[in-house]
Amino acid sequence: MSHRSLVLHDAFAFPGGGEQVAVTLARAFDADLMTGVFDQAAFAPDYFGSALPQSLDAPGRHPLAARLSATLAMCLAFEHLPRTDVPLALHSGALTLLAHGRIAGPQVLYCHTPPRILYDHRDFYLARQSPLRRPAYRLLAARYRRRYETAIRAMDAVVANSQTVRRRIRQFLGLEAEVVHPPVATVAFPNLGQEPFYLSTARVDVLKRVDVVVEAFAALPDKRLVVVSGGSELARVRELAAGHANIEIRGWTEAAELRRLIGTAIATIYIPRDEDFGISPVESMAAGKPVIGVREGGLTETVVHGETGILLPPDPGPADVARAVAELGPDVALGMREACQRRAAAFDTAVFIRNMQAVAARVMAGRSQPTPEKK
Repeated sequence: MSHRSLVLHDAFAFPGGGEQVAVTLARAFDADLMTGVFDQAAFAPDYFGSALPQSLDAPGRHPLAARLSATLAMCLAFEHLPRTDVPLALHSGALTLLAHGRIAGPQVLYCHTPPRILYDHRDFYLARQSPLRRPAYRLLAARYRRRYETAIRAMDAVVANSQTVRRRIRQFLGLEAEVVHPPVATVAFPNLGQEPFYLSTARVDVLKRVDVVVEAFAALPDKRLVVVSGGSELARVRELAAGHANIEIRGWTEAAELRRLIGTAIATIYIPRDEDFGISPVESMAAGKPVIGVREGGLTETVVHGETGILLPPDPGPADVARAVAELGPDVALGMREACQRRAAAFDTAVFIRNMQAVAARVMAGRSQPTPEKK
């Protein structure tokens, strides 16, 4: 048996919220990190501290599968994990738990969400496939779903990152989960004053609605928007912003510059579709900056409407964003500073670590109890 615990994360391809959770868990439990794919160039030199993740190199080990589907290659990589015996395995992702049969020892899943491609967004993702690829996509999704449902039922405990995800776990899998909100290093986001711009930090993909935010500011030439992220829809969002001098699309931004922008913005805007939790709004509130959010998913658990920001109605359009920007001007935003910082403190890293250590202690104590003898 290894004397060190193990944290498994699907992929380290960019420094997002899930990656932050995995690294925080590894530090809190003095654990080794293992992942299916690792792009070291995407991370700052000090991101992982002294120990880099061990990569299974899913595409390299399963090249034929990778040509068909990156997800299939990842599934195979975890299903064929070398057998290991550890005091505790913590899964952070939707693919790593497929390694459950290769790990001896108690196992906990920190569930960011049951895979959207298998459940509530299945039809959405299927429709994005070409007609020729749809039959293969259906087969792969069915294979993944069978293995996922077997694996999640093999966990010693399932932890949801929000009440929203807890409800999905109950709805789709019939399982109960404890809620532990993700960690936010609140001290890393100071208030640095106020400059005349609004900030969008959401990843630029189809579910984050950054295009809606850009369209709103295209009709607000006297209001400035800065977009700091990248993703599959970046080219399209750049096209929407073209010709509008008040909109700046920066793409991926280094962590120090991101913190500076959060600390100096009037407010941040984050309106994803049914978000699992959403760390970005908490980072914004930690800096004393209110959030223009949406009354969907995890934002209903973090942003307090009228106190730490504005929650738009579900499925908002550009006009909804424009009205919120008009309402949340510089003076109103300044008045929300203290409430924002108090709210963010409830999601601090120390709270996350304390709660996860309590979950792990219960699981390990349960495993250490002798099995009653049958009479």
